[in-house]
Amino acid sequence: MAVYTHLGAEDLAALIAHYDVGTLVSAKGIAEGVSNSNWLIETDRARYILTMYERRIELDDLPFFLGLLDHLSAAGCPVPRTIHDREGRGWRMLDGKAIALIEFLPGVSVDRPTAQQAHAVGMALGQLHIASASYRGSRANNLRPRDWQALFDRCGADLARIDPELAGLTARHMPDLLDRWPQGLPETVIHADLFPDNVLMLGDRVGGLIDFYFACRDFAAYDVAVTHAAWAFDPTGAHYREEIGQALIAGYERVRPLSEEERAALPLLARGAAMRFVATRAFDWLDTPDDALVTRKDPMDFARRVQFYAEAGMAPFDLQGRSGN
Repeated sequence: MAVYTHLGAEDLAALIAHYDVGTLVSAKGIAEGVSNSNWLIETDRARYILTMYERRIELDDLPFFLGLLDHLSAAGCPVPRTIHDREGRGWRMLDGKAIALIEFLPGVSVDRPTAQQAHAVGMALGQLHIASASYRGSRANNLRPRDWQALFDRCGADLARIDPELAGLTARHMPDLLDRWPQGLPETVIHADLFPDNVLMLGDRVGGLIDFYFACRDFAAYDVAVTHAAWAFDPTGAHYREEIGQALIAGYERVRPLSEEERAALPLLARGAAMRFVATRAFDWLDTPDDALVTRKDPMDFARRVQFYAEAGMAPFDLQGRSGN
């Protein structure tokens, strides 16, 4: 269960009283995620998500993250609004940690998406990229190739504790990613972490895009690559699902067509996107205390994706067989 901080019923009731959302009825810890503590809050009016920011979130970034939610929601994207407190603040401090209350959106995350669902997610991502281009907030991506290398350097020889092949994989691929990372591709504010558990589906329709705490300004095509790596494989990364990968790209291009430069860069961007998750998962695996109530995520699931993209070239992004949905 990924709740680091435990708040009692009285603490939560006092906190919710700072918002014009009604009286607290129940609160349940959400056993997902590795960076924050989350609760499903139910009042006599509605449901909300309460987040306490535990790791990796800088307080100075919160106005960017929470303002982005409001901007995208106002633009018609399926994104939850920030609930502001009675003083108009988007977040509060409790015991030295920041807390925000977010609109609850209905839907469920899918473990094995269908092509129709992947197509809908691609369309939602394209809509997000178009809407976020006009967002005035700005935040640099602090997880670019040089940052992945820095995380691997900090892991050092301990990478072998995760898997004996991990150090060799990073040594083979990181120099090429550092040397050839694209420049000058179209930028917007990207989600940067659009895994299936960050998408709420209502059947074949996207009900909500959530967890924007890696959002930043970067290449739109890199966000497509991140989402492709997150959706188009089985959980272990051992099996590529071509119909899912193609449907995702086709859905995206229905809303925002990729330029030739973006399309040509996708194989490298996808290999890098997979490596980014190898880096953060490896660091978290070694850095998380053994007694922490957190589910570790295996970096080798994305190491296999790195190897797939390195060998597959343009094939996963060749949409000559797309259905045109």
